[in-house]
Amino acid sequence: MNNTNTLKLTEGAMMTAFFAVLLLITVYVPFISIASAFFLLLPFLLYSVKYSIRASLVMLAASIGVAAIVGGPISIPVAILYGTTGVMMGWLVQQGKSKFMIFMISTLVFVVNIVVQYLFSILLLGINMIDEFITLMDDSLEQAIAVYTAAGIDTGDVQEQFAQIMLAFETLLPSLIIMSSALLIWIMMIINFPLVKRIAKKDMPKFDAFRNLSLPKNVIWYYLIILLTALIATPEQGTMFAYALINLQFGFELLMILQGLAFIHFYGHLKGWNRGLLVILTILGVLINPLTRILGIIDLGFDLRKRITEKK
Repeated sequence: MNNTNTLKLTEGAMMTAFFAVLLLITVYVPFISIASAFFLLLPFLLYSVKYSIRASLVMLAASIGVAAIVGGPISIPVAILYGTTGVMMGWLVQQGKSKFMIFMISTLVFVVNIVVQYLFSILLLGINMIDEFITLMDDSLEQAIAVYTAAGIDTGDVQEQFAQIMLAFETLLPSLIIMSSALLIWIMMIINFPLVKRIAKKDMPKFDAFRNLSLPKNVIWYYLIILLTALIATPEQGTMFAYALINLQFGFELLMILQGLAFIHFYGHLKGWNRGLLVILTILGVLINPLTRILGIIDLGFDLRKRITEKK
């Protein structure tokens, strides 16, 4: 028993030190930090796949303290963000959850962290990072316009286009946060899961083939309700209802595009198309996404895959 506790403490200390090194590289080494950021949750993942959630939380607390010492107060949110995500990811692996379930829950934890830390920075520190970013972009544009105006170049269209882009950015910000978080979690799982399998000698779950991806049937009904609400209701621009409606519509449209792309891969596999052709069709499907979205709606709403399989 004592040997087990000693081993647990020793590995916890090693993983905490490992995280401190990764954090120092991420904070202080400019170019390498881009790569090291993808490995920040690896120490927590390695530890939590082997030990209990209680021991993992103790290691997380120690890592937060070490982060404050080696990187200063600004490193604490980073440690909390990657630490909680890594611990949750490792615990789900330990519980035998599917890779898709791990991906979804880890993304949720990551997004909740971002939102809570954003609210914390506003309420307690009085810093609104989004407003700061928009102000910085506005200042940069004004400087660029001043240079072009002095050179005798008309910048009226540029100002109008920039205003539209910034309005779209502000409106779709919640969806963009979720998308970017999901993409980051997906990349980190691809990179770190093989390392955990090799180092910890732990069997890691695998994603099912993309062609087998199919959303729950209820999703299409939710999507239709959102579309009908957008057509019937006329919410005032800038209200919470308008923001929620636009983001929900954007999110469900992305899901339908994903369903359409999965159907393309399913049909390609059925017909024996080579991988190069599927890559080209995937790129075209993203570029002409309205058609892909319609294909996803038909596939989900009318059991297109089932019909094709039965016919074949």
